Amino acid sequence: MDERIKVDQVSFTYEEGADPALTSIDMKVQPGEFVAVLGHNGSGKSTLAKLLNALYIPTEGAVIVCGLDTRDESRVWDIRQQAGMIFQNPDNQIVATVVKEDVAFGLENLGVPTEDMPARIESALAAVRMNEFADSAPHMLSGGQKQRVAIAGILAMEPSVIIADEATAMLDPSGRKEVLDTVRRLNRQKGITVVWITHFMEEAAQADRVVVVNQGRIARMGSPREVFQHIDEMRDLHLDVPHMTALAAELRKGGMPIPQDVLTVEEMAQEVCKLLCPSD
Repeated sequence: MDERIKVDQVSFTYEEGADPALTSIDMKVQPGEFVAVLGHNGSGKSTLAKLLNALYIPTEGAVIVCGLDTRDESRVWDIRQQAGMIFQNPDNQIVATVVKEDVAFGLENLGVPTEDMPARIESALAAVRMNEFADSAPHMLSGGQKQRVAIAGILAMEPSVIIADEATAMLDPSGRKEVLDTVRRLNRQKGITVVWITHFMEEAAQADRVVVVNQGRIARMGSPREVFQHIDEMRDLHLDVPHMTALAAELRKGGMPIPQDVLTVEEMAQEVCKLLCPSD
């Protein structure tokens, strides 16, 4: 199966003579996969996100998105149609005064015929459950709703990949859940490949795979269970682990035989119940 994204020995430097922001990055993302990218501030994760959308071009190596090389200037718009990007601040992506007109903006840039737009706009808003706000003013929406409008604008362009660069960083907990649930549903139901850059460990725990970036290099890669059980290593990288994983480690230190790969509250509850109510 051909990968949706292939990052092949990629390095990137912002200015000649400066230290590289990324060095020798190798990464593949398969169709329909949900990959979380973690790293502390300045680790290079946002630089990686911009390379995946051809906003930056690698200094060395190649980034291939849906079979298209980002170094080919003639294919940049094709790449951005295939790989839509959600930024941290939704206000920076919203350009119109009416929600449905904002969703139409990307279609206009792609030259989609006017008669084809209404169906695509309606479908995109339905996918993020924002139909009832089609005629609303974006500035009257909550942060989570604004991000859902931004996602709808990308969906209308019918991408194969969504790249989210800390899309929930400016939202409150309910807004974060709203946006992540929306993207996860699109990933599961429509098979859209997702690269989710975040600093929230509970979000990364829901991914298929986690990539940890440190000082411009990939420090660790694997399933959430594989990555987060290395608690000391993650903390050495100035990162945390999901709360339940940390709690499991403390309980083990106290002598309770809790598995080290617990990720969620539900899993912790199940393990505690096993200890308190052992089967006969």
